[in-house]
Amino acid sequence: MSFDLARIRAEFPLLSREVNGCSLVYLDSAASAQKPQAVMDAESQFYKNGYAAVHRGIHTLSSEATTQMEIIREQIAHFLNAAHSKEIVFVKGATEAINLVANSWGGAHIHPGDNIIITEMEHHSNIVPWQMLAQRMSAELRFIPLTFSGTLDTKRLSSLIDCRTRLLAITHVSNVLGTKNPVKAIVAQAKLSGVVTLIDGAQGIVHDKVDVQDLGCDFYVFSGHKIYGPSGIGILYGRKDILDVMPPWEGGGAMISTVSLSHGTTYASVPWIFEAGSPNITSIIGLGAALKWIMDVGMDSIIDHEKKLIGYAVERLSSIPDIVIYSPFQPVGVVAFNLSTHHAFDVGSFLDQYGIAIRTGHHCAMPLMQYYAVSAMCRASFAIYNSEEEVDRLVSGLMRIRILLSGTRGQV
Repeated sequence: MSFDLARIRAEFPLLSREVNGCSLVYLDSAASAQKPQAVMDAESQFYKNGYAAVHRGIHTLSSEATTQMEIIREQIAHFLNAAHSKEIVFVKGATEAINLVANSWGGAHIHPGDNIIITEMEHHSNIVPWQMLAQRMSAELRFIPLTFSGTLDTKRLSSLIDCRTRLLAITHVSNVLGTKNPVKAIVAQAKLSGVVTLIDGAQGIVHDKVDVQDLGCDFYVFSGHKIYGPSGIGILYGRKDILDVMPPWEGGGAMISTVSLSHGTTYASVPWIFEAGSPNITSIIGLGAALKWIMDVGMDSIIDHEKKLIGYAVERLSSIPDIVIYSPFQPVGVVAFNLSTHHAFDVGSFLDQYGIAIRTGHHCAMPLMQYYAVSAMCRASFAIYNSEEEVDRLVSGLMRIRILLSGTRGQV
């Protein structure tokens, strides 16, 4: 089926609204993507016709809801090419998934004197949990350094890994720069030394086909709201042989087998041992609908459209005098930039007056900002529903701002 951008856009109701008297140009999908009607309909229909608490219910609605939830678990396993649906754990988002690994696996396997490797381009969600773990366990954090071209100096990895390296956690795609890291090669190198690997796929999952078995990683995490699904739901993929020996990190209902006041608690099997309490079943339904929608459009079509669009965006943005582009030559999903010395907040505020939504700030990546010696960057992020015409409006808006701010000075 040929790619029909107009048809795709029509499936996202919010894109038709106006902001400040202008038609909306939404270039903030890396923060959170808009939702197709199919996702809204799936959640609405569940509330209207099938809502019930899952697990252990003998009545029809509970049984149906539980079955739906487990079918979606299998759907996600297929989407990631996991070996088994029991390798899929429902969490609130990528952040909770990383914290789960840090607290459960990390608490059991990181000891004083051990080290954990991350990178200088990580989102805070893939920094802070490891800092907390390292501090708690008297371990060391090491960092694969950035280069000024926006890529990682992966040649340094071999000097960072030693006999006390226990974990390597790396982003698939930088949420700021759009750098696509060679995660398969990095995972393979880590595996040679027996290092456990985690990939933060929050930005990678929406722009690329992900095959966790091919990548060879031990953990892969992502959030539903960045892949056209609801907020409040995410996925932890973990190899079953590793999940099987991880202790629970939260206690409560659903994650137990038996509870006794005199004899303590025995726990449910994987993956339910990591899913304490009532799950966000409505958002699980919505995530399943989002992944079905993506498969119906076709990942190849999505990748091809976005690759052409990002190339066009880089070319057009590069034509603006005094613009500084921080992203590498061929970024994925996002372009990070600043306009001369004007503060990113000022640029973003002016663009909003023209109905253009971009993200400004440190993007939950303060170490990356420190590397480039800036306090903030502008970030335009692109999705399946964006067009070249929207890129043109962004460039036109930036050119107008450049003139308006030409008599002012700011600090980036």
